[in-house]
Amino acid sequence: DATADLACAFKPQIAYFAAARAEVQLEQLVAHIRREHPQVPVILDAKRGDIGATAEHYAREAFERYGADAVTLSPYMGKDSIDPFLAYADRGAFLLCRTSNAGGDDLQMLDVAGEPLYLRVAAMAAGEWNTGGQLGLVVGATYPAELARVRSLVGDMPLLVPGIGVQGGDVAASVAAGQTADGTGMVVNSSRAILYASDGPDYADRAREVARATRDEINR
Repeated sequence: DATADLACAFKPQIAYFAAARAEVQLEQLVAHIRREHPQVPVILDAKRGDIGATAEHYAREAFERYGADAVTLSPYMGKDSIDPFLAYADRGAFLLCRTSNAGGDDLQMLDVAGEPLYLRVAAMAAGEWNTGGQLGLVVGATYPAELARVRSLVGDMPLLVPGIGVQGGDVAASVAAGQTADGTGMVVNSSRAILYASDGPDYADRAREVARATRDEINR
């Protein structure tokens, strides 16, 4: 409630709720956002990736149980692991592409016919996989050079950009690298810096202050 007028989206991470047996509270949280702040979309950070009936159930979980507008997915089992989510024509999915963690190099920078794997993922997501225009990509703020390469490849596709705040991503470099020609196209994610700005009774006020400062820095 303290940040809803500042945020372009809310991105709850499902593991934090599931580990605490709090899935019902996640349902209640999304319902509250829908009721009180319907203009703010919800991206469920689940990073699912499976096939067949299992993927169909993951899609039902994200879109029917929790009512998310979009979900994060791992693309490494191929297009048939994405299709059950695309069956929901009014919902979206952000595919992991160049993630903000250092270990992402282990696979994402592998050479695939002369290009790194993350660019192959970006090309497929922007091309033959994106049949309904529902896909976006996750590209970390910790790698602005790669962020720029992805943007040049995928045009105006929306990018979910984690890694600022606690992870140390440079806001100015990320915005310069990732924005579209009209200065949009990015969902810049800051989680811990806002959520844990204070653990005292002023937590909501402090969260608002940090969220406002983050938004203003992005806009500058």
